[in-house]
Amino acid sequence: MDYVSALVPPVVMAVFFVGLIVTIVKTQGGANKAKEDAAVDAAIARAESVQQTPRTGDA
Repeated sequence: MDYVSALVPPVVMAVFFVGLIVTIVKTQGGANKAKEDAAVDAAIARAESVQQTPRTGDA
């Protein structure tokens, strides 16, 4: 019976992990996809618009 108690935790973790992956895949897209895509596009546009000034002669 020691082998059963040794196998239960990995099996339980594997089942929960598979459930997590299935949940993540199922929630991708849907009604909020356009809103999420717009938010990501806006964040990328803000990041690209920020101009960093180059350093000169600090060495």
